[in-house]
Amino acid sequence: MTYITTMTAQSIRLQSQPSPAAPPLLREDRGAIAILTLNRPDARNSLSEGLIEALQAELNTIANQTDIRAVVIAANGSAFSAGHDLKELTARRSDADRGRAYFAKIMTVCSTMMQTIVKLPKPVIAAVQGIASAAGCQLVATCDLAVASDAARFATPGVDIGLFCSTPMVALSRNVPRKHAMGMLLTGEPVDAETARGMGLVNKVVPAGTELEAAIAFADIVASKSTYTVKIGKEAFYRQAEMSLADAYRYTAEVMTENMMARDAEEGINAFIEKRDPRWED
Repeated sequence: MTYITTMTAQSIRLQSQPSPAAPPLLREDRGAIAILTLNRPDARNSLSEGLIEALQAELNTIANQTDIRAVVIAANGSAFSAGHDLKELTARRSDADRGRAYFAKIMTVCSTMMQTIVKLPKPVIAAVQGIASAAGCQLVATCDLAVASDAARFATPGVDIGLFCSTPMVALSRNVPRKHAMGMLLTGEPVDAETARGMGLVNKVVPAGTELEAAIAFADIVASKSTYTVKIGKEAFYRQAEMSLADAYRYTAEVMTENMMARDAEEGINAFIEKRDPRWED
């Protein structure tokens, strides 16, 4: 009581004010690399509505930033991402429609954000330090490249709670062979980092604690290339993957023809012939 009576009115007001909530997403730029860090460690970086919106906003911004040449998505805490925020979803069961409209909204905005990663004209690399499950696994599968800690695990465990991982299935089934994808989806059992690498879900496995720097080093290599060439190559990669064999060859022949006409292709080929480093104009 003595302590309270000696406090000033101003200090009492400051003590009673709630501390500002930590932002769900952090951004740090290292040269030409933008690092986006999921920042809900107490919620295992679950993809809340706020976190999805924050990711979407940053990706939209980065798409138009010519000084950013690659993106790394990382996470704070022990988990990369536990998927959708089930507490947030469950809270809407009391809505008049038992949450149907809200569930549809969340699945739609999350799917849009995932597609934004695919359509981003810059490579996106996941740095996975811990468990990536459900929509968290989907996020890893959606990224163009992925580096995993040897302590990382990957799972699509929705089947365990009566909620099949249907939207994560889209990205997963486009990354790994069908039997592996179905095994993860039907059993819900996690796979370790080396198994994920063998499946093709991640590119590299590195010692725990080094995954972020390894992902940044990976990004630096890609960022050293012509951004024009990387942009058209990434777009062509995803488009041709959905085509028949004949259509894919027809389309990519057109892409290569246009690419050959670009100033960076002319410069790159001349630099190779002349045994010097290319000077990209992007």
